[in-house]
Amino acid sequence: MTAPLMPQQRTTPLDPPPDLADRGPLSQITFADGTVGWLVTTHQLTRAVLADPRFSSRGELRKSPVRDNLTNEPTKPGMFIAQDAPDHTRYRRLLTGQFTVRRMNQLIPRVQEITNDHVDSMRRHGAPADLVPQFALPIPSLVICELLGVPYADRAGFQHDSSRLLSLTASQQEVRAAAESIENYMLDLIRMKRARPDDALMSGLVAEGSLTDEEMSNIGLLLLIAGHETTANMLALGTYTLLTNPDQLQLLREDPGLVTNAVEELLRYLTIVHFGAARTAIEDVELDGHLIKAGDPVAISLPAANRDPMRFIDANRLELNGTPTGHVAFGHGIHQCLGQQLARIEMRIGFTTLLREFPALRLAIAPQEVPMRDDMAIYGVHSLPVAW
Repeated sequence: MTAPLMPQQRTTPLDPPPDLADRGPLSQITFADGTVGWLVTTHQLTRAVLADPRFSSRGELRKSPVRDNLTNEPTKPGMFIAQDAPDHTRYRRLLTGQFTVRRMNQLIPRVQEITNDHVDSMRRHGAPADLVPQFALPIPSLVICELLGVPYADRAGFQHDSSRLLSLTASQQEVRAAAESIENYMLDLIRMKRARPDDALMSGLVAEGSLTDEEMSNIGLLLLIAGHETTANMLALGTYTLLTNPDQLQLLREDPGLVTNAVEELLRYLTIVHFGAARTAIEDVELDGHLIKAGDPVAISLPAANRDPMRFIDANRLELNGTPTGHVAFGHGIHQCLGQQLARIEMRIGFTTLLREFPALRLAIAPQEVPMRDDMAIYGVHSLPVAW
């Protein structure tokens, strides 16, 4: 009997495919290229696999349950998200100091200033406005550009390329071309930083002196894409979620101090890396009573893990004043999101400012008319028309 495909069909826009809940903790599925592998759906097994060095992140071994446009080429130097220790460790160690809680907190005034500017811009534009290009996308884009030392004026190019890289429908040729475009852009930037250094992160990597231009280019590519795509989609989809859950929106309006907990709950409830993480067994591993053989691909459903009723009370309900601690929206283990503290800051400031400045904020179209990002590796909304 052929193993089923990864469940992909949502019945409601904010809930994972219901078929995920019907699977056991570990079951076989057929990946996009026809390979039979495994699907993990529980919180406990998700953390176990993501923390186990017997499951590799190496890009050339990785298979996707939903994307047949992966190139599966050897991992390029500096592409640490697709590397194992000790290579991953070396790159991560160079970057960890740039993303400490203390350093991220120092950015709060600037993030608030950027957010205020975009609220003012929305107000000048007038209602209705599309929250994605006017608020959700530019705020994290501008922050990560300033942090890295990337000219914000170049955003149209890298935003277009990152969209191609994350598309589930782009061809392999389009994905490869988008990656090369950003890599070449980053190489030009590195040459510029070498000639005219500043106090931003990319100049710091150049001055550190241990990395090749190719390594720095790929590190920059990862940080640039991750630094705006994920938070932008959380801001937009989170706003959609609040506007379609008026009881929870009212809680946050009445108690803005709830925002820290609200952000964690939205991260858990939405889990925008909606097809999860991918690993490959590099030796035989017994897991949950099954033998996973060396070479078997494993898909980890982060949305299913974050809706696991064995870990979260009333897991399928959005409860902004609940206890969402322990979610895996940022992953787990050595590959846990490097920029998660910055993302939290941007979301806390973004949601608080938006709801304070637009107390009558509402959708400008029916909820079912909002175009969802089912066709992208990062879930969210393609646009979000709002009024006030």
